[in-house]
Amino acid sequence: MKRNFILAGLALAAGSVFGLLPMAATAATALHVEESATFDAPPAAVWKIIGRFSSLGWHPVVAETTLVQGKDNQMGAVRSVKTKDGAVIVEKLKNYEGRRLRMRYEIVESPLPVSGYVSVLHVEPAGQGSRVVWKSDFHAVRSAEVDDAKAREIVAGIYKAGFDGLRSRLADN
Repeated sequence: MKRNFILAGLALAAGSVFGLLPMAATAATALHVEESATFDAPPAAVWKIIGRFSSLGWHPVVAETTLVQGKDNQMGAVRSVKTKDGAVIVEKLKNYEGRRLRMRYEIVESPLPVSGYVSVLHVEPAGQGSRVVWKSDFHAVRSAEVDDAKAREIVAGIYKAGFDGLRSRLADN
C-alpha cells in the first residue's frame, strides 16, 4: 500500500515535470507591513481621534469618510473613503475592541495595488504617552510598475502620512 502511494507520487511529479499534467499554481507571497509612531498624548486621547471607524478626517490625504452600511464601530460596518485626489476605497470593519483601543478592517474595493488586505490599527501605552501601531497583511497586485517592494512602500507611506496627520491633529487639540 505504502509503495503504491510512493509510485503515484512519483508519477504525478514526473507528469508535472515533463508537462503531462499542469503544475499547481503557486500562491503569491503574503506581504506584511508594520509601522508605528509614538505620541506625547495618553492612549485615550489618541484613540479619541483615530478610534472611530467612520472618521478618517485625521489622515491628511482623506477628503471624506462616509459610513455606507451598518453602525459605527460595529462589526460589519462599511465605510467609503474618498481621498483628496478623488480615489475611493471601501473598507469593512472586521473587529472593534474599543476598550483595547484596537480595530481590524479589510479593503473591499480599492485602486491600491493590493488584494486580500486586512489591517489592524491600535494604540498602546508608551511611557507617559502612546504608541500607535498600524499593520497589515496583503498580496501585491503586480504590474509593470508594482512589485512586492513597491506595494509595501505604498502601504507604509499611507501609514506614515497618517501618523503625520495624527501628530498635527494632536498639536491642534
